[in-house]
Amino acid sequence: MKVALQQVWQKRRWWIISAAGVVIVTAVAVACGRVSAGEPDVPTAEVKQEEFIDRVQMRGEVKALRSVVLTAPSGAGDLQILKLAKSGSILKKGDLVAQFDASTLQRQLEQRQTELKQADAEIERTRALLRLAEEQDKTDLEAAKYAVERAKLDVQKAEILSAIEGEKNRIALNNADQKLKELEQKLASGRIAALADIESRRQKREKAVFDLNLVQKRIAALELRAPSDGMVAVLPNFRSRMFFGGGGPPEFREGDRAWPGAGIAELPDLNTVRVNGRVEEADRGRVRDGQDANVRIDALPDKTLTGRVAAISPLTKPDFSSWPPQKNFDLAMQLDQSAARLRPGMSATARIAVERLPNSIVIPAEAVFNRGGRSVVYVEVRRNFRKQYEERAIEIARRGPTQVAVARGLTKGERIALRDPTITEDQK
Repeated sequence: MKVALQQVWQKRRWWIISAAGVVIVTAVAVACGRVSAGEPDVPTAEVKQEEFIDRVQMRGEVKALRSVVLTAPSGAGDLQILKLAKSGSILKKGDLVAQFDASTLQRQLEQRQTELKQADAEIERTRALLRLAEEQDKTDLEAAKYAVERAKLDVQKAEILSAIEGEKNRIALNNADQKLKELEQKLASGRIAALADIESRRQKREKAVFDLNLVQKRIAALELRAPSDGMVAVLPNFRSRMFFGGGGPPEFREGDRAWPGAGIAELPDLNTVRVNGRVEEADRGRVRDGQDANVRIDALPDKTLTGRVAAISPLTKPDFSSWPPQKNFDLAMQLDQSAARLRPGMSATARIAVERLPNSIVIPAEAVFNRGGRSVVYVEVRRNFRKQYEERAIEIARRGPTQVAVARGLTKGERIALRDPTITEDQK
């Protein structure tokens, strides 16, 4: 009997303890639900102790410091583009960038080749005539020498001939000597004249060779080839009819006509790319050469590049993109590395580190509010199992566009509100 009563009591005690536990859990859940329902829904951030970096932001455009511009050749007459590489294509050294129509120069080349052949033929004909004339003069000269020798023999017969015959022989000898001298002079002068004629023909041939080489060089210049490995950027055609119809000038295309010296394409050196932009007058005194920066390319959102300030203009330039125009300073940012997809002309944003404070209390700038001329934050606290926000005044050491360095008022690890918790949803 006693054992049975103990068993009944144990069962009742187990049921009492279970019921009490259920009541306590329910009460705690209800209490927590009430607390959670009454807590404000405010985004927060943790107070961190790290290096504070004050940055100046700049918008700019990617440009190459060094580039090669391929221009249309001069002296080639009408220039029509037959082949043209596409903008953005990657070429190797020696690859064809642009090719112009060479039909006009080909006709000139054939004409110059004909002139050269004629000049060679004239030189050969002149030399042949010189050889014939010289052979004839030599024959006449030999005949004159023979006549002189015969006249001398006749003069030696003067002892056995009459005085009249002797005088005739002496006159004949003088005539033969004179004719011999004339023939010798004629032979010498003929050689000089022939050589002068040949020199004239040779100069004419040299001119024909020069003209031929010039046409060949002009034909070779009708092919624009890449001087080095790189990317092609086709330049705008400022004489296009579409340009005068409104909008910016279009790029050169196959079939367009170009003018001598016109820039057709550009090959920038991607190892020397920069970001050129402008900084406001108020930030000029904070930016110096050599300061590092993070650069984000709009077309490459998944990649962040590093760079440094390479040059700042000493004088301001008016910026007429807004009114009234502002005075800004030109700034060049040298990139430390390149990217395979990086192209000149892309827009970029550079954040220049102008000041660093190591081991600082750093909070987001949107967590700081102005109350009666004071800078305050709202610190998250727990009171009676409920999350609340306590207003606390702080002293700011440095203020940046996205972060604030706090000198006094906060400690590492605290959480602060990113929105004013005193403003309810109904008051917004």
